[in-house]
Amino acid sequence: VQLQASGGGLVQPGESLRLSCTAYGDTFSNHAVDWFRQAPGKERDVVAAINWSGATAYYEDSVKGRFTISRDNPGNTVYLHMNSLKPEDTAVYYCARSKEKYITTSDPNNYDYWGQGTLVTVSS
Repeated sequence: VQLQASGGGLVQPGESLRLSCTAYGDTFSNHAVDWFRQAPGKERDVVAAINWSGATAYYEDSVKGRFTISRDNPGNTVYLHMNSLKPEDTAVYYCARSKEKYITTSDPNNYDYWGQGTLVTVSS
C-alpha cells in the first residue's frame, strides 16, 4: 500500500491550499485517516482526523475554523482544505492511515501506512 500526499506549495498569508492523500494498492474506506504536520525543529503533531465514513472529524485547536478534512471513499482520497493560512502553518504535512475505523489517539502505533509528506510554506 502506498499513500501519496500532494498539494503543498508556497502561498502568502491568508491564502488557501488543498492537500490530497490518495491510497494505492488498498482502500481507505474502512479506516480513519489523519493529517499530521512537522515544522522545522518540532515534533510531528496531528492537525486533523476523519473517521471511516466521514461523519466525525477532529481538529487541533490552532486550525479549528480554518482547516476542513474530508474524504472521497470511492476515490480512495482524503483531503485537507486549508484556509486563512498563517506563517505558523508552515510545515511538512503527512497523511496516515489508522488501523481503526474510528478516530483514536495519535499514538504512532495506531497507524499502518504513512504518506511521504508535502511541504506547505506560508510566507509573504
